[in-house]
Amino acid sequence: MAAHFPSEPLQLPPEWLAHRYDPQHDAVHFIRVDRETRRSIPFLNDEYLPSGAEPLVARRQDSLAVAPNPVPIHFIFHSAYCCSTLLANAYDREGTASSFKEPTILNDLAGWRQRGGEPARVAEVLDGTLRLLARPFGGGEASVVKPSNVVNAFAPAMLAMRPEAGCVLLHAPLRVYLGSIAGKGLWGRLWVRDLLVKIRADGMVGLGFEADDLFLQTDLQVAAVGWLAQHQHFARLAGQYPGRVRTLESETLLARPEEALAAIDSLFGLASDAAARARTAERVFTRHAKFGGKFDRDDRIAGQREAADVHGEEIDKVVAWAEAVAASAGVAFDLPSPLLKG
Repeated sequence: MAAHFPSEPLQLPPEWLAHRYDPQHDAVHFIRVDRETRRSIPFLNDEYLPSGAEPLVARRQDSLAVAPNPVPIHFIFHSAYCCSTLLANAYDREGTASSFKEPTILNDLAGWRQRGGEPARVAEVLDGTLRLLARPFGGGEASVVKPSNVVNAFAPAMLAMRPEAGCVLLHAPLRVYLGSIAGKGLWGRLWVRDLLVKIRADGMVGLGFEADDLFLQTDLQVAAVGWLAQHQHFARLAGQYPGRVRTLESETLLARPEEALAAIDSLFGLASDAAARARTAERVFTRHAKFGGKFDRDDRIAGQREAADVHGEEIDKVVAWAEAVAASAGVAFDLPSPLLKG
């Protein structure tokens, strides 16, 4: 049975991660995860976090005592399979920033809202959750949060709640995205259908399709619909917040990592220099974000070629179909407010 905190103000160091939210009891579950562990795993979810640790549970209002002072927080929203974990890893920099890679507590809130959570209450809990996530390991560090893409519907609210936050909207080109999904086999094809169910529940799929239309589509057509819906969402965000929301394509990030880091550091208001960015790029962009080991841009391109060799005909047809859908729905493939020019 989970231990419960007493009612007096809590005192927890930043190693205690706000991991889950229980709406039935209005309680936050904390688990202890040190910096090295967070750095070494791809996501802050139960698949990768250490198992067996008993959570510490607190009433939500009591839990806010551990985050009494505002700390700068910034966001990386993404549409999946676009090197977002690599980019989040680049913002685990001692003395500068702590990164939070797909914290489960935000997924809990997204699921709660999709199940019919009362909007005002969901918003109140979301605001408090951002306070709990803005707890970097070191003094003077900012927090950089990369939510799962099932949390993207919260992006407008999160940006409105934190008007000082910078935001990067990261995406892969559609052809690259489809190749990644096809290369994952059955698991990837199931995942895009699950994603579409969730973003439809959030009201993000406004491309003129009825439910029966989606049911009749192939797996890669469903993947393309999900990509287009998120692209449309990102375009709205970038247009609404042109000064502090910038868009970035995965292939540009991999081709020009140090330039991208310099631009993001400026967007987030983080101190850095060319030598530090070069070290970060060498540390981050030469390893596989999820599995470790050597993996760089050339390896990614080789994987894309392999997917094209096996699934190229299907991908070509779906890309052409998606271009027609996008034209009909007024969705531009090129997002506004690019982080890097050219």
